[in-house]
Amino acid sequence: MNKMACSIVRPLEGHSFAICYVTGDLFKCPAQNALAHCISEDCRMGAGIALSFKRKFQSVNELLSQRKKTGDAAVLKNKQRYIYYLITKQKYYHKPTYDSLQSSLEAMKSHCLNNEVTHISMPRIGCGLDKLKWGIVSAIIRQVFKNTNIQISVYSQETPAKGNCGPCHRTLCYKGCSQRRIKTAAVTGGSLTP
Repeated sequence: MNKMACSIVRPLEGHSFAICYVTGDLFKCPAQNALAHCISEDCRMGAGIALSFKRKFQSVNELLSQRKKTGDAAVLKNKQRYIYYLITKQKYYHKPTYDSLQSSLEAMKSHCLNNEVTHISMPRIGCGLDKLKWGIVSAIIRQVFKNTNIQISVYSQETPAKGNCGPCHRTLCYKGCSQRRIKTAAVTGGSLTP
């Protein structure tokens, strides 16, 4: 069974972006939720969660035919859900940047808004084999989606380790935490400034 904790952010009246942290299997999320994860332009998907997506949904040729570039989002439709492939790097052996991740999240957001997608389930994107820092990635997600009604569920197989928040050392820490600080970067004006 999946365990969930949510934080709802209401930056503008009428908008209720929410980010929820779920301990459990991403592929057991509700069937109506869109799915998202990061890949390279070459669509290799040979390791990590990307390999699981490749095995489960296949369609590599369909993804390649979309000819998406770094900073874009390739999209598949599987039954009633969209599957977003965030293109964050050119080759599978490259590492993404926070800017390429933000651009691909913006592309996904645009598709979501145009297609009435209100729930997205994803792993801690860019933070596994790609080695991005979750504190920075989650700040980018909040910046990109803050004025929407989209709920994002972030799945982890196990409970996050203490210290993920930084100063408060809580196991799960949300935007409302008075201790929350991201000292290595600040999200301003839609771009990441180190």
